[in-house]
Amino acid sequence: MPTTLITGGAGFIGSHLCDALLAEGHRVIAVDNLLTGRRENIAHLANEPRFIFIEQDACEPLLVKDKLDNVLHFASPASPSSKSPVGYMNLPVETLKAGSHATLNTLELARQHGARYLLASTSEVYGDPEITPQPEDYPGRVSPTAPRSCYDEAKRFAEAATMAYHRKFHLPTRIARIFNTYGPRMRRDDGRVLPNFICQALTGQPLTIYGDGKQTRSFCYISDLVGGLLRLLHSDYSQPMNLGDPDEITIEQLAREVLELTGSTSTIAYEPAPEGDPQRRQPDIRRAKQVLGWSPRVPRREGLLRTIEFFRTELGLS
Repeated sequence: MPTTLITGGAGFIGSHLCDALLAEGHRVIAVDNLLTGRRENIAHLANEPRFIFIEQDACEPLLVKDKLDNVLHFASPASPSSKSPVGYMNLPVETLKAGSHATLNTLELARQHGARYLLASTSEVYGDPEITPQPEDYPGRVSPTAPRSCYDEAKRFAEAATMAYHRKFHLPTRIARIFNTYGPRMRRDDGRVLPNFICQALTGQPLTIYGDGKQTRSFCYISDLVGGLLRLLHSDYSQPMNLGDPDEITIEQLAREVLELTGSTSTIAYEPAPEGDPQRRQPDIRRAKQVLGWSPRVPRREGLLRTIEFFRTELGLS
């Protein structure tokens, strides 16, 4: 029975990974300081004998006696919203530490155990890109001093550290550059666009668009992302890998889709765009298709309906 440790295991993506790995027959150790993760995300695993939860900051040394086969580093604030208490712009030092201290801690843990290592990186390493879609060999356009730099540069450092361990210690490492992902277990106070739109639509509030709404994003449903992450983990590929859905949509179009699917009569309100907000975000997934045989399967409409139902329950409306 392989044993896998996941930092950020009570988070949105991390908790879904716990479920998927348990289904594959793993013993899972989830580490989370609950800064942005939630106990509710893993409450259903409380009586699972192969699941262990450790409430701890991954920036502190992780002392694990059991032999580890895999270490997955997913601990980090991830929302860019300055209006959310869990957004990384309100947690800049914690975010930088998650990308630096916690990355080095987990890399060293993997080295000590001879374990395979998977880093959750992000499409934000591309910054505000000059080319679309963004391939893995595009170096990005990122400012080290802009408001979003605490997250962007933390992840860029994490990738550099991961490759350094791979080259120096021959550690089997994997780097997933994750694009916008959505689905059940997202926080409603997350501040990201889809939880905002869905919760606003369900409660009759105006849907808030920051900027003119012409900026684009690409949204991947959580089950598709987890499938890609597992394929990457089990592969022998050490270079960065884009994982996301290339189906690009403007934020304004997304707002109208949410209004249609919720049946809401909410209006749309426009506010100034935050500084450094990327204008386009679309993954080039040719590498994932060729190396992993992976591409997203869940259409956005279907994924949105599942996510809307989750938030109906979260808001006590169903």
